Amino acid sequence: MKLKNTGKLSLLAIVTAVIFAGCAGGQPTYINNQHPASAKAATLGLDYQDFRKASYDAVQSMLKSGALNKPGGGRYVLAISRIVNDTDQMIDMDQLTKSIRIALLQSGKVVVTTEFRAGGTTDEMTNEARKLRNSDEVNQKTVVKKGQLIGYDFSLSGKIIQRNSTLSNGETRVDYYFQLTLTDTKTGLAYWEGQTVISKAGSSKSVNW
Repeated sequence: MKLKNTGKLSLLAIVTAVIFAGCAGGQPTYINNQHPASAKAATLGLDYQDFRKASYDAVQSMLKSGALNKPGGGRYVLAISRIVNDTDQMIDMDQLTKSIRIALLQSGKVVVTTEFRAGGTTDEMTNEARKLRNSDEVNQKTVVKKGQLIGYDFSLSGKIIQRNSTLSNGETRVDYYFQLTLTDTKTGLAYWEGQTVISKAGSSKSVNW
């Protein structure tokens, strides 16, 4: 009887351990239901939904501040400067900047230059078009003339910061700080600054740091 009871207790212990292990390694969640769609997170790391939220919050804050209201109407020209990745993850920063650019362009307040950007031009064909000058194979009436590029009024720079901490239940809490600064290129003054914080909790095994 003792052997049978011992076997039952061992089996119960194994089942209990498996259940708790499953709970501990469950799906990550957004802390304080910050995510607009659901409290569940696909990963403890950053994903497209996080970029979309960060870009949306930043643009709405800029619009609300009035920094992009051009006196007399019209639109400012904006250049994307460097956005530093200070996290433990390999992040495609173009994914974030693209979300910001789309939201800004749709606001009707700015146009974004693809010629001037930290790290090089976005669209290389702008420069290629100028190499066609004096080519015998190209109709020179259709070639871009000198002095046509437009300078920019503002530059947008920023940083993504990651802070990890361990919760009392053993899960990992990760706070991501999306910080952006809008600078007037004529004066060097910051006309707007914003920060969006996205916090998640879950098993660190859900993302490759």
